[in-house]
Amino acid sequence: MSATLRREFAAAIAVVVICLCLFNLERGRAGLEISGLNVGTAPATLYRLPGSQGPVVVVAHGFAGSRQIMQAYSLTLAQAGYQVRAFDFEGHGSNPMPMSGDVTSVDGTTALLVAETRRVIAAARALPGGAGGVALLGHPMATDIILRAANAEAQSGQPITAVVAISMFSQAVTAQMPPRLLVISGEWESGLRQAALTTLRTVQPEARENQTVTSAGVIRRDVVAPQVEHVSARFSPTAISQARAWLDTAFGRTSPTPIVAPGPWILALLFGIVALIGPVVLLLPQVACNAMTPPEGGAAERVPPVSAAAPQTLSANRFLAAILVPSIVMPVVLPHLYSRFLPVLVANYLLLHLAAFGAIQPVILRVWPMRGPRDRVGPAPWAIAALVLWGIVVFGLALDRYAANVWPTPERLVIIAALALGTVPFMAVGQGQASPAPDPRQSR
Repeated sequence: MSATLRREFAAAIAVVVICLCLFNLERGRAGLEISGLNVGTAPATLYRLPGSQGPVVVVAHGFAGSRQIMQAYSLTLAQAGYQVRAFDFEGHGSNPMPMSGDVTSVDGTTALLVAETRRVIAAARALPGGAGGVALLGHPMATDIILRAANAEAQSGQPITAVVAISMFSQAVTAQMPPRLLVISGEWESGLRQAALTTLRTVQPEARENQTVTSAGVIRRDVVAPQVEHVSARFSPTAISQARAWLDTAFGRTSPTPIVAPGPWILALLFGIVALIGPVVLLLPQVACNAMTPPEGGAAERVPPVSAAAPQTLSANRFLAAILVPSIVMPVVLPHLYSRFLPVLVANYLLLHLAAFGAIQPVILRVWPMRGPRDRVGPAPWAIAALVLWGIVVFGLALDRYAANVWPTPERLVIIAALALGTVPFMAVGQGQASPAPDPRQSR
């Protein structure tokens, strides 16, 4: 098979994969009414069957997450007749408010997030059917928040019907509160599995994993989802089906519809989009970039390429130095340079870190020049722009719709522009700093 046929075959396979994934991902959304609204500053999405007045479930994401990353649960429950209200915490997703308060104090950031969650719960109770009870479901960071919110709701005389805590860590669980709790942990989350088992044993000291225990009106279950860890627990079919079954029992319902498990389809879709870049690149026109070198005693002249096919080479010493020097130096230096000048904590460090890499690595590249041909062939400028759009728009749209928030709010454009000061030089270094190769006439 010729190289052209191989490329065409690879492109055809990528297109088929993309279409198959889109079909299956959209099938999980089929028939649902999906609408957006805000609860205060928190952007929220309501998933439900048209006209549904079923029980309400508030779904909360974990740290650095967003509503989209919890869609496996939102869509599954909505297809089963529940009304699902998913939202973005402050500092996350498309919420314009930066995360505030002291992250090390329960009375700081935690209290603010609990208050935000309770506002979403109040809005959920106002939905048709909301008076019949509200359940809470959350992943890691959100588990502590929803448990504290459930306790506060109970103290206010409006108890939560059921709680589902995925990859749970929280000190808010007691032997009595919350009274109906399902804890799901991934098989490869050893620490969180132990925390879940400890929670179960506050009700029954001899309890084991994958058991349901009851005592004095308190009912708890501990489920271990097989072959998943902290991230993939959000997409585990076992976790999704167990969460739905727990809520069905709490509300006296049955759900005959299949679960929505989009994890493999999301991965395959993103893989197909990336795999299609290669064949697309080869279809784009290329331009030659010839180096100019001045001969002895004369004006600059264009020198024929040393080898049109020879790739640029990178010595092992220079490669290791470009990687290791900033990696070793910056963790020592940056703590003394750190200052909070952006509203997002992580962004400050990322800007300094990547800017430092982008400054140090070009210096190393100039000290130890790259060996190779002086002539390079690359895509035309408009072709580069097309590839950028492919990576940002096509890949970004797919990621934003099915997996995680991508598109920035206006408030975060300043942060993105600031981060570009570090990321653009850092990424540009990957192109290398080619220097003129030895003139072949000098080796004769």
